[in-house]
Amino acid sequence: MIATVQKLILPLLLLATTHLTAQNGLPLDLPDSQIKPLRELVDDNMEMRLKKELQANPQWAQLIRDKKLAVGLVDLSNPYRVRFARVNGNEMMYAASLPKIAILLAAMDAIQKCELEETPEVTEDMNLMICYSNNQASTRMIDRLGYAKIEAVLTDPRYALFDEDYGGGLWVGKRYAASGERHPDPLRGLSHAATVSQVCRFYYLLAMGKLVNRERSIQMLSIMDNPALHHKFVCSLDVIAPHADLYRKSGSWKAFHCDSVLVWDEDPRRRYILVALAESPNGEQIIRDLVQVAEKVLRLQT
Repeated sequence: MIATVQKLILPLLLLATTHLTAQNGLPLDLPDSQIKPLRELVDDNMEMRLKKELQANPQWAQLIRDKKLAVGLVDLSNPYRVRFARVNGNEMMYAASLPKIAILLAAMDAIQKCELEETPEVTEDMNLMICYSNNQASTRMIDRLGYAKIEAVLTDPRYALFDEDYGGGLWVGKRYAASGERHPDPLRGLSHAATVSQVCRFYYLLAMGKLVNRERSIQMLSIMDNPALHHKFVCSLDVIAPHADLYRKSGSWKAFHCDSVLVWDEDPRRRYILVALAESPNGEQIIRDLVQVAEKVLRLQT
């Protein structure tokens, strides 16, 4: 009975959250002419400062040289002058649960095209997959969609979230379960992968209301809002910006740690996207500390 009631109530809660999210100023409403590929919005000065701050830490500097630490930062404080900085931006790495955002996008695309019915079970699984990073829900979504659909969405020129000309990007090629076939990416042979540049692009398009369409972008924002897992970036942001809205997906497996967040505060100076991929036993702490680095770089830019 409780499960049935939850399934009936969840879509209503989602609609309410969607309404609230739209009122928080996201997604932004900019003319298409203002929305450009992030690689055209690289700010050399901001990127230089980001590299300097990262390389001041000897451990991080070594990880960067070894291609085991990648960081992406997007300044959204002025939506008409978006600035992007990245270190190892096109280095594709194993990303554990972070690519579940790609499953979410593929599901929204399929629902919009009437290829997938938006049932209470599907709605619940999308929430469990993102908010709680539930592997069983993620596997059910993969099985509903199929790898061909997920790949088609990721390589769609509208999104270009996996692009062989720019190091690859987001990839989902295995169920989040022990069983099932692998469909590895064509560049590195990874099952669950990402680059910080393409994850930044995902959040940038989401903030602009360009993932599927504005209504589906609002729905995705509502699913990604208020993460249940308070570690990595969120652990630091709970202290630094306790009242900011956080739209987030993270992942960890063995020595691989990653996180991604869209921070949206009442203070427009604290509106940014931060993405990090790390291969290190100390990756959890590194990612927590990167929030302070990002905020310092953004303060230096204002």
